[in-house]
Amino acid sequence: MSTAEKVKISPFDASDYLDSEEAIASYINAAMEADDQDVLLLAIADVAKSRGMAQVAKDAGLGRESLYKALKPGAKPQFETVSKLMHALGIKFSAVPDRKTR
Repeated sequence: MSTAEKVKISPFDASDYLDSEEAIASYINAAMEADDQDVLLLAIADVAKSRGMAQVAKDAGLGRESLYKALKPGAKPQFETVSKLMHALGIKFSAVPDRKTR
């Protein structure tokens, strides 16, 4: 490849691939397994983006700016906010035994 032929690379955007309920659930579960709040917030943001940020904010009873603020890395949203977002996205939290701790 010559220097005149440049490769065009598009940035990866997970929200482009979150096109089914199963894909979304798997993505959120994987983020929760990372045990990192910022990873989970990023995953929720990706799902919200795939559904439309304005609509998700409306469904969660939040302002659009509040949604972006709650999901930015380093944010410390209240559990109530995360719960409203998960509900608006049609995602449920569930608990399973952690066999690694025993």
